[in-house]
Amino acid sequence: MESVREILRKIRRLEIKTRGIVDAAFAGQYRSVFKGRGMNFEEVREYQPGDEVRTIDWNVTARYDEPYVKKFTEERELSVMLVVDVSASGNFGSVHLSKRELAAEIACLLAFSAIRNQDKVGLLLFSDHVECVIPPRKGRGHALRLIREILFFQPKGRGTEPGAALHYLNQILHRRSIVFLLSDFQAPDFSRELAITSRRHDLIALPMLDPREEILPDIGRVTLEDPETGEQLEVNTSNPGVRKAHQRAFLRAHQERLALFRKLRIDTISLHTHADYLPALRGFFRTRERRLLIR
Repeated sequence: MESVREILRKIRRLEIKTRGIVDAAFAGQYRSVFKGRGMNFEEVREYQPGDEVRTIDWNVTARYDEPYVKKFTEERELSVMLVVDVSASGNFGSVHLSKRELAAEIACLLAFSAIRNQDKVGLLLFSDHVECVIPPRKGRGHALRLIREILFFQPKGRGTEPGAALHYLNQILHRRSIVFLLSDFQAPDFSRELAITSRRHDLIALPMLDPREEILPDIGRVTLEDPETGEQLEVNTSNPGVRKAHQRAFLRAHQERLALFRKLRIDTISLHTHADYLPALRGFFRTRERRLLIR
């Protein structure tokens, strides 16, 4: 069991790392790709050359016999929900980070990007059921609480059920929100709940991948254990056919998930425990920026 001091040190270290990234790269991009819910009327002012004719307030113009226009400001405040898988399979990591540690870094970066832009951030942790829900709020202290929960929350369940998490989310979120779903998606079919959430909210899926789940090393006979079910299987990793079959099965499942996300028009950011996540995040922001410009 880690001491309180060590826990605080880890959280602080993660805050320093991700806030540096936010300040250097992502705060502006976040604001440009996640727009507010609409425009709020602020005031009327005298018409100036270059103003759009459609913003003219004809009632005020008639009253003062001079053209006046309506001035609007963007309703900027958004609600962001981080939906994070804390099942037993998230503790796996063969190189640098476990999937859960990677999820914590990404969630931290997204939380500070949102808070930097005066948005609210909330958290839902799930395994085979909803484990913990923290409603969206603002502030650095709130963001640090979310990170602490992602890193150190002890779930009761071991399995993975994104469908249960999304079903619950659809019941408690009544206004359109940005939803980041972080999971390895090693789960039964949850396409129905995924479709409903993607219609109601701006849903972004972030699959967490580890290289050892795709490619088995050639190390002879080993016993593999499913962390969620405890089921064990003896595998001869020296057999090339076994390794190829394992890789094909992994890639097939991953491609099927990506195809489902594309079908539902859900943006996807694939993240790897052994690789730098910044290129994938930058690519996501650039793609969304281009799409907004085309509209």
